[in-house]
Amino acid sequence: MTTLDDCPELDLTIDGADEIDLALRLIKGGGGALLREKIVAASSKRMLAIADSSKRSIGSARFPSRRSRSVRSGIDPPPADASLRRLGADWTDRVAARRGDVFVTDGGHYILDCAFGAIPDPVALASTLSGLPGIVDHGLFLGLASAAILAGPGGVETLNPPA
Repeated sequence: MTTLDDCPELDLTIDGADEIDLALRLIKGGGGALLREKIVAASSKRMLAIADSSKRSIGSARFPSRRSRSVRSGIDPPPADASLRRLGADWTDRVAARRGDVFVTDGGHYILDCAFGAIPDPVALASTLSGLPGIVDHGLFLGLASAAILAGPGGVETLNPPA
């Protein structure tokens, strides 16, 4: 075990994902550690995503897939609330809906599951989200994964970067 202070560049990060498409674009953050996980992934020479086959998107043009997975956004409300609504995001605070309280990330920020439906241009959405005042980070992990391993009833599938 080490810290990024002691070892600022890592050889390999292995982590899960909430959704993976054919271009190795990920949606992460279901556990509330999206900022920390993104910092670790960006500090790594390679990132390997591991998930079950239900996390695979159908085609890179439909991201997220048919399940319309949400993009998690760590926010400092209220300015971010209005900005996200202007982008057309609909959200529920999944923990508040379940337990009647607010979901706070491991970094102490509020988190919202923002449903955008199909995302035709995740790079543009990530850039827009990153530029909004009050958005601490988001769960779009683009250009970070170097491969993914998906396991399911049909066996194990390895996704590599597009040629």
